[in-house]
Amino acid sequence: MNKRLFPVLTAVSLLVFVSAPIIIVRAPYESTMGLVQKIFYFHFPSWMAMFLSIFILGISSVFYLFRRTPVADRLAVSAAELAAIFGLMGLITGPLWGIKAWGVWWQWDARLTMAVILELILAAYLLLRQYGGAGSDRLAAGLGIFAMANVPFLYVSTEIWRTVHPRTSVVPTLPVDFGIPLWWSFGGFIVLCLALLSARSRLEEQRATLDRLYLALEED
Repeated sequence: MNKRLFPVLTAVSLLVFVSAPIIIVRAPYESTMGLVQKIFYFHFPSWMAMFLSIFILGISSVFYLFRRTPVADRLAVSAAELAAIFGLMGLITGPLWGIKAWGVWWQWDARLTMAVILELILAAYLLLRQYGGAGSDRLAAGLGIFAMANVPFLYVSTEIWRTVHPRTSVVPTLPVDFGIPLWWSFGGFIVLCLALLSARSRLEEQRATLDRLYLALEED
């Protein structure tokens, strides 16, 4: 990713996140959940940022498997780390919201169970890259593609199975007073995700350059 984009993306994400609390505070309270409902303005965007990161991970993994492109591999590792972070944010904010909405911290229904499995796949990817040894990059790429294949099933799970989680079709039908802060936060999370991806992939590129220099010194 072009390193010149990083300052622009960072500035935009800072602008959105500084103004987001003001917009969220001014949003009306939901009639049954009250103040707790406003966790949704962080919960939903964090999952969307995770989905974006996973798609970048999966597509980059495909390119790396078939073309052995180092840039794609670096982008995949960076996206996997971000996906794991945003996924963890979703898993933390979800129960905080759920205890008020459902009366329980957790239910092992289809949506929530698949979310945990997806987070474990991301953790397995990162562990494999860190400790897998020779050939682990290709095995991890397969895991990255598998993670991407799971995203559509996770997204539509509430439409297929009966779960305590609200259906995905609820989001597009939100009233304007609830929709504006949600989509504003959504935009902020997406821009922040891209900014972090730009910085992280640049770091991975510098790490690869340093490794090459070490190898050159050893050969001399």
